[in-house]
Amino acid sequence: MKENPFEKVLMPVDRSEHSKRAVNFAGLMLSNCETLPVVTLFYVMTGKHLSDFLKNIHLKERDLKDYEFLKKSKEKHIREFIEPFLNEYENILKDAGFRGEINKKIEDGDPGSKIIKVAEDENFSTVIMARRGMSELKSILLGSVSSKVIYGLKNKNIYIVGQKLDMENQCPIPYALIPVDGSVYSMKALEHGVFLAKFVKGIKKFTILRVINISLYLERIRQGIDPEEEANEILMKAKNSFLKAGIQDSLIETKIRVGVPAEEIVKDIEENNYNLVIMGRKGRSALKDLVLGGVSYTVINRCFEPVVAIINI
Repeated sequence: MKENPFEKVLMPVDRSEHSKRAVNFAGLMLSNCETLPVVTLFYVMTGKHLSDFLKNIHLKERDLKDYEFLKKSKEKHIREFIEPFLNEYENILKDAGFRGEINKKIEDGDPGSKIIKVAEDENFSTVIMARRGMSELKSILLGSVSSKVIYGLKNKNIYIVGQKLDMENQCPIPYALIPVDGSVYSMKALEHGVFLAKFVKGIKKFTILRVINISLYLERIRQGIDPEEEANEILMKAKNSFLKAGIQDSLIETKIRVGVPAEEIVKDIEENNYNLVIMGRKGRSALKDLVLGGVSYTVINRCFEPVVAIINI
């Protein structure tokens, strides 16, 4: 088995119900992991606290270049407004049974840029963060933090925690979907799924889905390739990745759909009660994904309930 993808986990958070849900998810999932990850709760200060504070004083009464004055106002804000919810999130992780190391980190700057820089500079293997349900076009125009992180990071696993969290089960990802197309990207998603199957307790079913692209169906026939046989070969290879790792056959389900891949994957997610969708991703820009209809992009922007794990290469 390859290196643990949860060895170092970065959790960007803020004081919101979305972040609290993501922390709950991380606590439940990582407490089921047989290895002990290191989690860093990361908050980025955007400077709004200072602008709000300055509204309440007369500029002439203070020398805004006074470093000590600015430093003390920042320290006061951290002490009164940031540390309390970071401590609360630490307790949520521990209450969920998480036994690994928990660190807390606070920096200033643009959240998306800071998350990318810290994840790369400090060699975090996985980023777990909340989503807010923003539309795909709006997320591009406004530059949502999660979109910026997804498109800015490479060679990292990025978990975008959905709006539905199963608190009934100790394992928050009992049912997982992995769409595959035979590419190196989907194989990376499979590798991640195999790790989860081996080291996260409580997963009940992995569904491996192959969508036969209807627009390429006749072309494949003309090339002498039976699309259904090809799909079955891809699924069998994918299933064997689990079986070779010692995963029970009963844990794996394979499925074929025919249509436009992005649309069929979304339909399958909407029709089934998946808690997690694992997808490998090509390194395209957000705008190119919007124009070309990237599969992972479509899933993220249309399926708000499950957790979506993006395996970037």
